Amino acid sequence: MRSYLFIGGTHDGLNCPVADGQDEARIPVGVTDSEVYIRHSLSVGDSSVTIYRHEALTSAQVLDRMVAYYVAWSLNRPDGHL
Repeated sequence: MRSYLFIGGTHDGLNCPVADGQDEARIPVGVTDSEVYIRHSLSVGDSSVTIYRHEALTSAQVLDRMVAYYVAWSLNRPDGHL
């Protein structure tokens, strides 16, 4: 089992283990509830990374969040540069 980045919902930004080849992950929330995350691959050229997005988010919203998080992370680095 590998860990994948989860975007959106209660598990936003966490790496959680998921069984290989699973297109959908149901992650428990509280005692009786769960959230559904859908598997996606982000790729540039020959490289790709697999993520799980919350079912309530569109692909464009996921990309917007990832860019915003990266900018915030880079601005909070000790040197403060992008």
